[in-house]
Amino acid sequence: MAINPLANPKDIKLKCELCQKPAFVQCLQCRVTYYCGVEHQKADWVGIHENICDSLAALRQPALFLPSQEERNHRQERQLQKQTELIELTRTTGQKLLFEGKHEQALPAALQSLRFSIDVYGLASIELVPSYLILGEASIGLGRLPQAEEYLAQAQWTVLKMPESSNAIKSKLFRNLGLLYAAKGEYDEALRQLADDIYHASDEFGTDDIRTAGGYFHMANVFFRQGKMDIADSLYRQVTQIWYDYLSKIIQVRTRTPDTPVGVGPVITDSKQEEEDQLDEAQEAEAIQVLNAVFDMREHQPNRKPEDMARIAYSLAMLYYVLYDLDKAKEYGRRAVVVSEGNPDEELSRSIIEFMKICEKVYL
Repeated sequence: MAINPLANPKDIKLKCELCQKPAFVQCLQCRVTYYCGVEHQKADWVGIHENICDSLAALRQPALFLPSQEERNHRQERQLQKQTELIELTRTTGQKLLFEGKHEQALPAALQSLRFSIDVYGLASIELVPSYLILGEASIGLGRLPQAEEYLAQAQWTVLKMPESSNAIKSKLFRNLGLLYAAKGEYDEALRQLADDIYHASDEFGTDDIRTAGGYFHMANVFFRQGKMDIADSLYRQVTQIWYDYLSKIIQVRTRTPDTPVGVGPVITDSKQEEEDQLDEAQEAEAIQVLNAVFDMREHQPNRKPEDMARIAYSLAMLYYVLYDLDKAKEYGRRAVVVSEGNPDEELSRSIIEFMKICEKVYL
């Protein structure tokens, strides 16, 4: 991270990357990004700038004159492709930081994703909504509820103006509105918004999809705050089952023994052979956050059921195996073995034992 104090050149208005106030500090690495002070420069570096510094230099530096229209069109296409890639990178980074509880760090990534989206799609596009939602959720996490309301109102207005808005976008909007009302202590309204989230996510992805599970999880949290533990318990159980099934499929594909070729001649592979599902960085962070939260709740829950504890511990073991953290996979696997001793579900107990054998083989 390079810092360069500078005097604002006459007749050239330099603005801070984060707050848009007059800038007096320059990043010496890309030389195209400016800040009002060292504090914002450091915040941007930690949040997103370190990952996009070189890309910003290529995008923002004055372009050389190209004599032919074909060359200019080609350059424009490359620039558009780079901007589109940066939208995905900054959104995923911002969402990942939110799931990790790093709300302050998520703001720079969300702001950059909003700028790139405006450059590519314009001010009135539905493509801006994911960035508004990240900004809104970060503001909720920081307790800046009026600011969160402004971001979410902008997102809601954009969705209302676009009849073609997908159920996936609507799901994320209602989830953030649910989080906002929950933060304000308006639990009945929070539950209504989260119910809409689950409805649209189910319509888009299915009721048992990991992208729907987040709505169940946040609804469970609201019921938990209200002291309605029977309902919360049922929803936490559903969240666990969704992730359990999803991770089990990944483990099954990853540990599957390849078919042994028979006879002579070229090996013909089955094009229909199941491929392993992939989690992006944001989904990985979400799984870690959600499953650990449910595990902690179960661990401190009086009169918990052995099956509930075994399943959430086993789900975490599978998650860390998928993330190639074998030490944590074995740690939670051992916990699952211990609590499953009092579990009447023999199939689950056998599955845990088989999983631990797989983990041991990896270490050999």
